[in-house]
Amino acid sequence: MINIDDVQALKQADPSNMLDAVYGLPEQMEQALSIAESMQLNVDKNYIKNIIVTGLGGSAIGGDLVRVFAAGRLNIPMAVNRDYVLPSYVGEDTLVFASSYSGNTEETLSAYDTAKAKGAQIIAITTGGQLFKKAQADGYSVINIPAGLQPRAAIGVSFVPLVMALAKIGLLDENDVKPQILEAIELLKIMRNELNPSKVEADNLSKQLARKFYNNLPVIYGVVGTSEVVAQRWKGQICENAKAPAHYNIFPEWNHNELVGTEVPIDLLKRFQVIMLRDKNDHPRIQKRIDITKEILKQVEGGVTEIWSRGNGDIARIFSLIYIGDYASVYLALLNGVDPSTVEKIDLLKNKLAKM
Repeated sequence: MINIDDVQALKQADPSNMLDAVYGLPEQMEQALSIAESMQLNVDKNYIKNIIVTGLGGSAIGGDLVRVFAAGRLNIPMAVNRDYVLPSYVGEDTLVFASSYSGNTEETLSAYDTAKAKGAQIIAITTGGQLFKKAQADGYSVINIPAGLQPRAAIGVSFVPLVMALAKIGLLDENDVKPQILEAIELLKIMRNELNPSKVEADNLSKQLARKFYNNLPVIYGVVGTSEVVAQRWKGQICENAKAPAHYNIFPEWNHNELVGTEVPIDLLKRFQVIMLRDKNDHPRIQKRIDITKEILKQVEGGVTEIWSRGNGDIARIFSLIYIGDYASVYLALLNGVDPSTVEKIDLLKNKLAKM
């Protein structure tokens, strides 16, 4: 097993530099903010009655993060679509963000065609590919984001331009959004000094989490309205980076069903490593639920760890939790002896689909 305090060994085991991509998230967000501040959008705010973000994987997660952030700020509904088709209500009063890092995600291209046919206003967010070509040819706005990252590592360029686009259009307050992005950037620069490979495991929360997850099942619980999407992000990052299974659910919903499923089999439950993501803005009753649930789970499961968000603004607190999980997933990959960047089974699936 690799020594995760051996910086040179980590570099050798990470040939595509996923650790560097995680380290560079603050600069990625700075670049994304610069792109967003200069973008020109061909959108008429007066006709917008609902918003859809259509995308998959990291692009959809970016949309979901904006959805949670904007829930108490937008005066119109916003949803995230992960499908080939769009909801039937989509029409001329819908603003559709078609988000695909590669520009070639087949579900997103299909949804784009549907949005166009329904007369929706469309903004494409992509590095290029077919989505870029389609949107340009059709006269829609395109936010061209930097290429060269794994899509899941591009969370900054999938989130920042989208939330800033809503501000530029006038659906969100730019004087609220931009300072929050800047705070998040500065917080992540502080946190990476605590989480990067040169920080030893004894003082590195993400390395400690990776150790707990090794040969166990990570079970991530978030909270509706605050950390729900972060929990999903942790699960996805562990699956893709570490090539290992993980599970997530959301308070309070899981208290109404899944909680009962923590009685048997005992041997399996002892392999669960539970993470409870917490935030100062969690509903007071949910905070009580978490405290009670934590004590219940400690009696049967392998370990229960609480992780509190950091920062003042909503965006900083969201990204503080994302950052811990992103680093942990890469350290777990290296403990597992796998390349955190490759996604061979996804590539195999896409190749087989392309032949059908």
